[in-house]
Parts: sequence; structure tokens; C-alpha cells
Amino acid sequence: MTGRSGLLAAGLMLAAAVLAGLDAVIVRLLAGEVHPLVIGFFRALFGLAAVLPWIRRVDLRASPWRWMHVLRAGLKLAALVAVFVAFAHAPLADAMALTFTMPLLVTLGAWVFLGESIGRARLLGALAGFGGVLIVVRPGAGFDPWLLFAFAGAVLTAAIQLMLRHMTHADTTQRLVAWNLIAMVPLGLLAAAAVWTTPSPAQLGLLALQGALGALNMTLITRAFALADVSFLAPLDFLRLPAVAVLAWLVFAEVAPGSTWIGAGIIVAASLISLQAGKRQKNSSQERQRY
Repeated sequence: MTGRSGLLAAGLMLAAAVLAGLDAVIVRLLAGEVHPLVIGFFRALFGLAAVLPWIRRVDLRASPWRWMHVLRAGLKLAALVAVFVAFAHAPLADAMALTFTMPLLVTLGAWVFLGESIGRARLLGALAGFGGVLIVVRPGAGFDPWLLFAFAGAVLTAAIQLMLRHMTHADTTQRLVAWNLIAMVPLGLLAAAAVWTTPSPAQLGLLALQGALGALNMTLITRAFALADVSFLAPLDFLRLPAVAVLAWLVFAEVAPGSTWIGAGIIVAASLISLQAGKRQKNSSQERQRY
């Protein structure tokens, strides 16, 4: 990784963090007027429309995981809607902080369900991360139950990541992305039908913007990871928290309390410890296989 490519990748991750913050702001602006299931459908529809020219060049029939693609798309839709509910009702910075538990949940899921050896350092890091969760949600008098939806979204996203570990062995990244976007649209329409109200033109404009931002966000992150190592970029993903905190302050006059930053800091540190421990464990395993 050269210095220029690293700077470009970091800039792309910063831009993606700002787009993630704008996504949360749009959901809050639509809250109470457009049902989260309807938001989920239009997010999938406009996101698909934004990348349709690229998808047309992908051979979808070659994939061996068709029904698993549908299941993964359903989980993805549920994860998005859960996070949208949290963004609509809970403090944005708190909700965003809880989404950072996803890497820790993947680590624990790989240990419990896939039988992977994660090592003591990664296990302790994951447990410490959930201590940070308790600080963010503030159990007791200050507890906001809407934050549970953000945590549920992280759990569902972790489940998707565990599925992808199996699916990527026999499928390409292009087909995985294309199938996910295509399957989410009919699933989103079925879910939204029961609560359907047609958005106004202004609301449709925000929904279209959200879908385009989501597609652009995915493109920026994909390009960033093509330019730099995961170990370099993973910490930059946490820029989403200050980005959403600043936007929440500018648009809604929300000020994140100290407990949010302390808890988020613990979650971020635990995730980075788990990432580095996992990297060392992988390198050690590769070294043993050489001899």
C-alpha cells in the first residue's frame, strides 16, 4: 500500500462515514410519516435502480446459493428496518454506537456456531465490548428501549456475515451483491404491503436520495478496501459515530452525552483488539502450516 493509495482509501472511508450519517438523518426526517417497512422497501428499490446497469452484466444463474440469497436478503432487510426504527426514535449517536458491536458478534458467532478457535484475547475483547454496550444503553432510569432495535440490527448483520463466510467459497462477490439487491425488492414490497401508505413527492425525493446514498456508500467502501488493507481501514469505519453525532447536532440539536462516547470508545477499542488478535492468530496459523 503506497502513501497515495492509503490517503485515498482513508478519504473514501471518511466520505462513506458522512453518507452513513446522512442516511440516519433522512430516516429521522421521515420518522412518524413513513413506516420503517416502507422506508426499507424504497431503500432496496432505489438502491437497486442506482446499480442496475452494473448488475445487468452479472450472470445470476451461475450462483449455487439461490435460496440462501433470498434468506440473506430477508435478514438484510430486517437488519435495515431494525436500525431505521432505532434511528427514528432513539438518539442517533447511541444507535450508531450499538451498530459497532457487529464485529464482536461475528467473532462470538464464529466461535459458537462455526467452531472457530478465537483465542483468549479475542474472547476477552468481545466481552469488554459488551461492557461498553451497557454504558451506552444505560440500564435503569435512563434506559431507552428503542436502542434494542439497533442492537438487533447488529445481531442480524453479524448473522449475514457468518453466512457469507460459507457462501463466498463457491460464489463471486459480484453475484453475492447483485442477488442481495434483487431479492430485497420483492421481499421489501411484501413486508411493506400491510402498512402501506404512498409517500408524498417530497418524501419520495428523500427516499430516492437515501437509496442513492446507500449505493454510493457501498461503492466507496468497496473501492477503499481495494486500495488498502483491512487492518488499516477497519478503524476508519468508526468515523461513522462522530459523523452522525455532528449531523444530529446540526440538524436536530442532539448532543451525545459523555456515556455515549465512553461506551462507544470501549466498543471500538474491543473491536480493534479483536481484529489485531485475529490477525496475529491467522499469521501464526499460516506460519505453522509452512513447517
